[in-house]
Amino acid sequence: MRDLNYNHLRYFWAVAHEGSLTRAAEQMNLSQSALSVQIQKLEHQMGHKLFDRAGKKLVLTEAGQIALDYADTVFKAGDELMSTLRGRPIASRQVLRVGALTTLSRNFQLEFLRPLVGRSDVELIVRSSNIRDLLAQLEAYAIDVVLANGAAPRDARSSLRNHLLNQQPVSLVGHPRPNKRKFRFPDDLRIEPVLLPSLDSDIRVAFDRVLEFAGIRPIILAEVDDMAMLRLLARERECVTLVPPIVVRDELETGVLVEHCRIPEVTETFYAIVQKRRFPNRLLSELLPIGKSATVGSASI
Repeated sequence: MRDLNYNHLRYFWAVAHEGSLTRAAEQMNLSQSALSVQIQKLEHQMGHKLFDRAGKKLVLTEAGQIALDYADTVFKAGDELMSTLRGRPIASRQVLRVGALTTLSRNFQLEFLRPLVGRSDVELIVRSSNIRDLLAQLEAYAIDVVLANGAAPRDARSSLRNHLLNQQPVSLVGHPRPNKRKFRFPDDLRIEPVLLPSLDSDIRVAFDRVLEFAGIRPIILAEVDDMAMLRLLARERECVTLVPPIVVRDELETGVLVEHCRIPEVTETFYAIVQKRRFPNRLLSELLPIGKSATVGSASI
């Protein structure tokens, strides 16, 4: 294989960041046709198509995203060289792009990312959104992994892989009871108000099923789809709250909240969703058993 033509790589890098041949050509003072020829030469040399067209937009292929990551590194290295020679060195860093469901426990996200947190050679980019947007970004190679509390739907054509990271119990928590009377589940829910996740939550659906079977209609103070907000409300209100204990771990450890009871047959599952790729982000190997089956056993978190 011939040596990489760095001029071609620079042209590709400009187009990838601009997302447009026209804007990149103007920026580099080249004709659009000349720039297109340079990109085609780079694709021929690499043996991979780097761009797909989506209407009038250029979209990176998987190989294109990999090439862009390396191009960013190459040209960043040039900046680092100049900074070092000027007495202001810059440390090189790897990037991991993480998408997290908006409602997902922050404690769980932190535990998952902990092996990489604080490392000087790693830059973490964490984006929060709904599952549809996150999976679209994953399939477009804009992020490397999605953290969710449910598996992504799959069919024979799907390239998504679900890694089961953990299953957590779900509990009713609240402030310590002054009379120290033990909470009686489910009977006490006839008279004691409760904070619940929204109806979009799997654990809410399972909880409602348990209460329906017991013939109990709870007194609902609020329904919240954000676990961080549910945690804050649990601290503020004199009631019980339905959450996985990991969400309020700090409050349980300090005694601000106590676990009244665990709900039988109700669990919260945590998944890491990745796309099957020829060139996976190497940092994922430190967080996931990439080489194992699509759904793996529980990890201790």
